[in-house]
Amino acid sequence: MLTFDKVEIVQGDFSLSADFEIEAGAMVSVIGPSGAGKSTLLSALAGFVPITSGRILWEGVDITKAAPADRPLAMVFQDSNLFPHLTVAQNVGLGVKPSLKLTAQEQARVAEALARVGLAGYEGRKPAALSGGQRSRVALARVLLRDKPVMVLDEPFAALGPALRVEMLALMVEIAQERGLTVLMVTHDPKDARQLDGSTILVADGVAHAPVPTGPFLDAPPDVLRVYLGN
Repeated sequence: MLTFDKVEIVQGDFSLSADFEIEAGAMVSVIGPSGAGKSTLLSALAGFVPITSGRILWEGVDITKAAPADRPLAMVFQDSNLFPHLTVAQNVGLGVKPSLKLTAQEQARVAEALARVGLAGYEGRKPAALSGGQRSRVALARVLLRDKPVMVLDEPFAALGPALRVEMLALMVEIAQERGLTVLMVTHDPKDARQLDGSTILVADGVAHAPVPTGPFLDAPPDVLRVYLGN
């Protein structure tokens, strides 16, 4: 169970509140107008943005003040956050050891993770030699090796074309379900939320609302989301 317990985030004139629970293994989309605080919410969960009051708990354990590396989550960013001077294997290996001094067994785990995302044989390539979809696959492979129970994604496939985005979302969901991961994904596209096929958190007007089933929510969205989506 992931719990936002009366969380308040205040940054200058911006404020955001969150008070809800997410079941372990849930697939959750985070949607709302630009600037509403979707990325801020996930950054606070990841430990990159401090909360002003309240608590964040995972399985009943307070992680509010834990360092980002000590939290039970791995994060995938829109740009995949790959280091251009490192090879694919090295970028993935960072999920095992930041020093990249890997044992033979750990190197085998890297190869297995790359094979799982369809990149066997790409170990020696640099990110510049990869397509957008392949870079996204590298980021997913690195998340696999982090071995964390929560996967947080901030518009991870927004730069991809529609067909490739559908493919990458399907792969992410498949991996998450295999491992029983809890997923929170920021998206601007309701099609992504429908494909995730779980629940949705609306972030709007200073509030991150409790998750509700995605289908009914998007079938009859509130006015603030209807205006944002243009329908």
